[in-house]
Order: sequence, then C-alpha cells, then structure tokens
Amino acid sequence: MPSTHSSQVIEQMLSPLTPAYDSILELAPYQTGKPVEELKREYGVSDVVKLASNENPLGCSPHVTLAITEQLGQLARYPDGNGYYLKQALADFNNISAKCITLGNGSDDLLDILARSFVGSDDVIVYSQYAFIVYSMLAKMQGATDIEVPTQRFGHDLAAMRQAVEDNPKTKMVFIANPNNPTGTMLEHKALREFVASMPASVLVVLDEAYIEYSPESNNRALLDEFDNVVIVRTFSKAYGLAGLRVGYALSSPAVADLLNRIRQPFNVSRIALAAAEAALTDQDFIEKTRVSNLEQMRWLEKQFDALGLAFIKSHANFIMVEIEDAVAINQALLEQGVIVRPLAGYGLSDWLRVTVGVAEDNLRLIDTLHSILNDD
Repeated sequence: MPSTHSSQVIEQMLSPLTPAYDSILELAPYQTGKPVEELKREYGVSDVVKLASNENPLGCSPHVTLAITEQLGQLARYPDGNGYYLKQALADFNNISAKCITLGNGSDDLLDILARSFVGSDDVIVYSQYAFIVYSMLAKMQGATDIEVPTQRFGHDLAAMRQAVEDNPKTKMVFIANPNNPTGTMLEHKALREFVASMPASVLVVLDEAYIEYSPESNNRALLDEFDNVVIVRTFSKAYGLAGLRVGYALSSPAVADLLNRIRQPFNVSRIALAAAEAALTDQDFIEKTRVSNLEQMRWLEKQFDALGLAFIKSHANFIMVEIEDAVAINQALLEQGVIVRPLAGYGLSDWLRVTVGVAEDNLRLIDTLHSILNDD
C-alpha cells in the first residue's frame, strides 16, 4: 500500500477533486505477474519462461481456435449483451437455470460487481489472511471495513471467520477462495457447508472457485440448492486457457443474478470471448488432459523442491507456494536469467515465491536455474 506521503501527493494532484472514499487513497494498483515482453525489454533476455500468473501452459482447446476464427468476420458487430448461448451451455454444464448465471469480464469483474451490488460504506467484508488480494481492494473501493482473519496452517480458519462475522454485525459479505490463491489450500465440503449454514441470511458468502477444474472435489455447486446467500464465481482464465480473452461467470440464486445483471456493463464479455468460452466448455477432454499434466508436473516439482531443501505448501491448484530464504533476491536472480515467478511480499509472505506449474521443459528450466542460483550463494 502507498505511504502516507504518497497519499498526500495524490490528494494534492486531485485537489479540489476528491475520491468518493478516503480508503481509495490507501490502494495500490494491482500488481500482475511480470509480462514476458516487459522482462525482455528490461533485461535483454530473449528466452523467457513465465511461471507467474497461473496460466495454462498447454494453451487452450483447438475447439476454441475454430470458434474464434468463425467470429472474425463479425468484429464490427456488438456481442449478444445477454450471452444467451454461453449461458445455456453453462446452465447445462452446471445443472442450473440460466436465470442463475451472470457473465463477467473475467472473475475479477464479477467480484467487483458483487461488491458494488451489496456492500456500502457502513458495511464489513470478511476474508482470510493470505487470500486473493483483490478482496481487500474491493472493500477499500466501496469505503467499507475489511476484516482479515488470521489463517490456520496457511488455509482458511472457518471457526475464526465465523467469529469475525458474529463480532461484526454489519458484515455484508464473506469471500472464500477454494482452492485458495496464493496458498493452494482447499476446504472440505462438509466444513464449508457447516460454515455457510451458520451464516445469517443477510451475509452473502462468495465462493471463488477460479481453480475448480484442478480439484473437482472442491465443487460446491450443491450449496446453491440449499442456500440463497451463496454465490460461486468461476473463470475461463485458468484451466480453460482463455486468460487473454477475459471471461468468467457467477452462479447464484435467480434473485441475486437479477441484481448482478442490472449492475454489470451491457457488453462486458466480447463476441470472441463468448464464442471461445462456449467452445472451451464442450472440450472436457482438454480439461482432463490439463488436470493430468498439472498433477504429474506438480509431483515432479515437489520432489525437486524436497531435493533442494525447500519447504512448500501442498497445493490443490496449478501453482505451488515455496519458502526460500531471501526470496526477493532469489526472485531478482531468476528474472535476470529469464525465469518469471511470483513474489508474495504483497501478501505479507516475503520469504515465499509462488510458482505456476508449467510443462516439463519449463519446470526443468526453473529447477536448473534455481539450483544454480542457490549453489552460487
């Protein structure tokens, strides 16, 4: 977050304009994984491996390429603002009514729509320590109070989160990432159901399932049949390999979906993204191939980290959080040799790096480079 000095500079630049909430001045722009092109410019490195943003190293289904090609002659036309065909495909896939679906420009867009729809400046948002950093940002953007609950073994402490809600009667929303980013931890269905059942009906529980395809057992779709205050948010950016197109969706009660669809921008998902996501959904063989490859390479990386004497958190997603002494310097050394991973100082995890599971060749490059750096030290 910016220092008090930088906040004062921003205020001076804006004067006499002021942001809607003072908390907005506490925000720092979201730091994405360093782009390959940027690293090439900065260090003159031509051969770059990016293992920072949890993208699918296998790319996307060939069905997607064909669907995109078929749309190229229609780029002058607006997309279907309702996303009818994608919604129908998602409804069939998730065994739910299309009236329960909201489409978004990636899952981040949906999280933002949810916060803008339900959270005011007098309200409270509860989330876990070491969870997706956007949750805190959304609270500040709404001028709301954010309550960060300490973790239990790097995962969500549901008992403590329940207590936080009880202690803060103005709680309006609880965010739970499952599997969690950046730790990779996962909650059992029984424990999560008990948590949801304990929540007041006025508290919206948002389940962020961006990595659901890597751990299908974490699918909590059934909760929607029991509870009207649950929203499940998913994305096509990870396992489906459509990060560059930005498309996600939310599953909820029809009443919640109706509200979200009033707030969202009318053309928030492009024509190409709609077609690509619909095509991607039909190719579950590609998703299975992705899952198998990810698991095989995850296990290989775990063995290599063990051999290097590096601690890591067991992950249920497509990345591993690794503990490395002087992680900032190690990250810099990796960058200089053309390997991009994700430093986690912004999460309060200054001794950890998050590594996306890549294909065998990229993972070998990472381990060889890391081994060289650690031996030089």
